[in-house]
Amino acid sequence: MPPHIDETHDRQRLSWVESANADSDFPIQNLPLGIFSRFGEAPRGGMAIGDAILDLAALARSDLLSGEALAAAEAASAPTLNAVLALGAAPRRAMRRAVSALLAQDSQERARIEPLLVPVADATMHLPAHIGDYTDFYVGIHHATTVGSLFRPDNPLLPNYKHVPIGYHGRASTVRPSGTPVIRPLGQTKAPDAQEPAFGPAAKLDYELELGVWLATGNAQGSPIPIGEAQDHIAGLTLLNDWSARDVQAWEYQPLGPFLAKNFLTTVSPWLVTMEALAPFRQAQP
Repeated sequence: MPPHIDETHDRQRLSWVESANADSDFPIQNLPLGIFSRFGEAPRGGMAIGDAILDLAALARSDLLSGEALAAAEAASAPTLNAVLALGAAPRRAMRRAVSALLAQDSQERARIEPLLVPVADATMHLPAHIGDYTDFYVGIHHATTVGSLFRPDNPLLPNYKHVPIGYHGRASTVRPSGTPVIRPLGQTKAPDAQEPAFGPAAKLDYELELGVWLATGNAQGSPIPIGEAQDHIAGLTLLNDWSARDVQAWEYQPLGPFLAKNFLTTVSPWLVTMEALAPFRQAQP
């Protein structure tokens, strides 16, 4: 098998959790990580399987794991995933293999694991990890051309676009899990025929569906990460909605770029799809 492709990626593997076997977003080959809670209980880590969540804190307290798999489950028992992500890929991979075996259709441990499953319908999902900072990259050339044409019809792509990554730091404190109500922001806008801007609720509110990248291990300030080692620092991927107040943005974005128009809300899926789960889908860049 290619590196990091193992039995957990077997497309024929089924689970005794029946809901994971038929057109599920969370089959046994996925096993994404998230933070959940039930009423009156503390948030802790879980793995999605079908329409259920495997309670990793409860699993860590059992005697079903050992070694790196146990260390990862213990780290994932916290209210955020930061500790388990900081362990790196090997412990996550060990936990994934152990959990996959426990949930597999031929597992001998169903009677012990089944009580550790929480129905998704009974759970509240939280932000997967504490976010110290995040950067929004302007990477899709078709998207950049379309949006740029709204503000600069004659010159939608600025000269640096094809030479340097274009991005900005967002407000980490307003990143919320999917399902969080959107509060229409207030801000300054200026109509084309107006002499002065007006203040009020944004009239042109939209969102962009984007790919979110969760970083695990960092690097010392001033010490760049070689491209060949970048994969080792990525924990997983998620879906992200980048909310924007376009009329506010049109007035405020020059010369320093997005500010109030973009920092009132960013929503992310509560599930982190690990790089281990995505290993079979990796392809070399042309």
